[in-house]
Amino acid sequence: MTQVFDEQGRVVPATMIEVGKECVVVARRTMEKNGYVALQFGFGKANPKQFKKPIEGYFKKSGVEPTRVLREVRMDSTDGYEVGKYLSVELFKPGEKVHVMSKTKGRGFAGGVKRWGWSSGPRTHGSMSHRRVGSVGAGTSPGRVLPGRHLPGHYGNERVTIKNLRIVKIEPEKGILYVSGAVPGNRGGLVLVRSK
Repeated sequence: MTQVFDEQGRVVPATMIEVGKECVVVARRTMEKNGYVALQFGFGKANPKQFKKPIEGYFKKSGVEPTRVLREVRMDSTDGYEVGKYLSVELFKPGEKVHVMSKTKGRGFAGGVKRWGWSSGPRTHGSMSHRRVGSVGAGTSPGRVLPGRHLPGHYGNERVTIKNLRIVKIEPEKGILYVSGAVPGNRGGLVLVRSK
């Protein structure tokens, strides 16, 4: 994250997203052939030794250099996108609203205080329930924990979409997109930016 000054001279907190010149169209999905309309694209340079033969053959058939990541995005129409065409930040314009998808940071097994924001128990007078679960259900009736109860468990490492983020600035020569606000995930993580 960084900060950018807008036209009015206000400071806008922004996230830098590097698009680079490595995002390439690998395949087009059509209604006649596949039953849906989508665009498959690859990102990042890959080591050809890491690929198995079927994937290697798939890229060879497309006539595209193998990429590290393959993603598919459904669209209304794929007109204007040819296989082998490189996508750049110039697809977006400053002021445009976008949706950003990414995986959140994984936090492993977390307690209820961290995962759900429970308030902790008393810390003095011999209390032994500082961050514990406590009572979780009713007594005799129904005599079980009701579905949907917030409990400790696996936290993070899930796909999240942050909607309606504004593009603050674009640097086409560097392939960098500045998006207002925060984006989920760690530094260097993979994100998918879609037009609203």
